[in-house]
Amino acid sequence: MKLANHVYGQWVEGAGEGIALTDPVTGEVLVSVSSEGVDVARALEFARRTGGPALRASTYEARAAMLGAIAEVLTAKRAEYFDIALRNSGSTEADAAFDIDGAIFTLKSYVRAGKSLGGARHLKEGARVALAKTDVFQGQHFLMPLTGVAVFINAFNFPAWGLWEKAAPALLAGVPVFIKPATPTAWLTQRMVEDVVKAGILPQGALSIVCGSARDLLDHVGECDVVSFTGSADTAARMRTHPQVVANSVRINIEADSVNSAILGPDAQPGSAEFDLAVKEIVREMTIKAGQKCTAIRRILAPSGVSRALADAVAGKLAGCKVGNPRSEGVRVGPLVSRAQQAAAFEGLAKLREECETVFGGDPDFEPVDACASMSAFVQPTLLYCDKGLAARHVHDVEVFGPVATIVQYADTADAIAIARRGRGSLVASVYSGDTAFLGELVPAIADLHGRVMVVDAAVGANHTGHGNVMPTCLHGGPGRAGGGEELGGLRALAMYHRRCVVQGGPALLEALSRDAADAALLGN
Repeated sequence: MKLANHVYGQWVEGAGEGIALTDPVTGEVLVSVSSEGVDVARALEFARRTGGPALRASTYEARAAMLGAIAEVLTAKRAEYFDIALRNSGSTEADAAFDIDGAIFTLKSYVRAGKSLGGARHLKEGARVALAKTDVFQGQHFLMPLTGVAVFINAFNFPAWGLWEKAAPALLAGVPVFIKPATPTAWLTQRMVEDVVKAGILPQGALSIVCGSARDLLDHVGECDVVSFTGSADTAARMRTHPQVVANSVRINIEADSVNSAILGPDAQPGSAEFDLAVKEIVREMTIKAGQKCTAIRRILAPSGVSRALADAVAGKLAGCKVGNPRSEGVRVGPLVSRAQQAAAFEGLAKLREECETVFGGDPDFEPVDACASMSAFVQPTLLYCDKGLAARHVHDVEVFGPVATIVQYADTADAIAIARRGRGSLVASVYSGDTAFLGELVPAIADLHGRVMVVDAAVGANHTGHGNVMPTCLHGGPGRAGGGEELGGLRALAMYHRRCVVQGGPALLEALSRDAADAALLGN
């Protein structure tokens, strides 16, 4: 079966045999995708001219209701999506829930947030500015929805959440969405789009999808479009310098590589609540989705006197994790999504081993449960140990996108700060400490290079939302090598899909324009 593309208000099957999507456990070919023959320029223009005006004719509140209807459709089809995630991504039940339920939760969050904007169609920012000696001439800043299209080029690891965490704020803003999902796991994204289109929730042109090669997609983006990309830093660099993107100053949002850190404070000694919480979260981050998360823990910073005990504790927990076919009882860790990703993980792991010792994993004779090692895409969870600190190179530069993490010992707070910053920009760092002096020095010193800093102590305990769990009400993104982008953060995400302008004129005009506007201060919610 070949998955169809949804463009210019119709389903179009790409030409040729297409690219095969496979089961990463068995190697079975499931479906194929092709974008050959799709007129991308026409598809984008249809979205701009048909989908955009229809969306913007509605209010924020009405568009929030559309998101609610989408969430209901996805909830009703949840079991089918779990089956696709199992077959195409090798997802365990927990992995699938992380992606699919996370998508539904995010949509519902934007339903609630969107209602607060009421019957408005644009946003008013701040008070009027006097521009003359009397009130006859004034200025008012507005945020107006973009009249272009939101182009999403997504990663393979979150085919459900990766779509809807981007689409929810774009659609709420009144901007049509064009999705180019990562090819290896495009099936789930395509099925969700198909179900939403069939339900007739959105106007024609508001939701488009092309599966397979992106081909000449960026050749047709314009000055009112937004391009949002999740993937490698190398691909991101090419996108930023694409001639059409540069010529039209296209707004671009990037989420790229990230060597995220978990940091144990000096008080997180074995037996302490902070130590135990760190061990639990490290193991969870290494095993959920087989470590295939942009936010997963890659470096574990620990005081030199505690680092070996931490390594033993984490290794002990990993030894109890069953790795293999997600269809088998008790399996906690599934495969990577493809043999290509497996090969990339092995390549990165070999680099890390040049300056690290292996604490757990790395068994050349490793055999997954109920799966053939030579046909499948498994990587055994692997814990490494590095005593070189800042002198190491690969540990701070190489992100192995799989169940691999490295413990790095540090000497003091200044050393921990320097090592954390050596990642050159990360999506998230989590800190396990109740030491206020340590936290007061560390957190401000690393904050400018991290999109999110999560601090867990005994009082927080198990109530934290998770190192790698992106909450729709909080910022997702990171500076430097993490891409410099920003997503989510509640209604803050709508700023990406609006353009600020100031209208100068008489008070009657400004009053008329303001009647249809919600307060932009609500974007801080």
